Amino acid sequence: MLEGILQNFNLPVAPPAWAVEETHRRTVLLLNHVLMQEPPAMERLARHKSRVVLAQWRSFTFKVAVTPAGLLDVAANDALPDLTLEVTETSPFAIAQTLMQGDKPAVQISGDVQLAADVSWLAENLRWDIEEDLSRVLGDAPAHGLVQAAQTFAAALRQFVGKRSRGGPTGPAA
Repeated sequence: MLEGILQNFNLPVAPPAWAVEETHRRTVLLLNHVLMQEPPAMERLARHKSRVVLAQWRSFTFKVAVTPAGLLDVAANDALPDLTLEVTETSPFAIAQTLMQGDKPAVQISGDVQLAADVSWLAENLRWDIEEDLSRVLGDAPAHGLVQAAQTFAAALRQFVGKRSRGGPTGPAA
């Protein structure tokens, strides 16, 4: 219902180019931060140096190139992708619901098979230790408390989404 209401508004479809570029740069920094915590992940990617991966959802695209060090860099706009990953679900609400249920959205994959296999391995095995990063800024106890609170909230949200998707009660009497 909410999605239908939002589609009736004439909101700009594409964000400004500078915001997209900055978001891509920040995302690459975060991904590289996570990759640097896992040398085996960097080794897997280093085998694909100069390869380009394009991730796409609706009109939103994110293109990265693999560096010789096994990290990522924002790819040039005219770079041809060696691997394309396209999220096929068009509804952001359906994607959020899928993620909240602990599943992954459907993705259409085309291109280099070995690169796809290594990207799949990364998606399955790479984990950001956010608690460790937060502890460097906040200290161990506050970081642990914040992560525990976030995990409790996420579990409650997953439970709520699970009840909604099964058509169960959603009110206080649930």
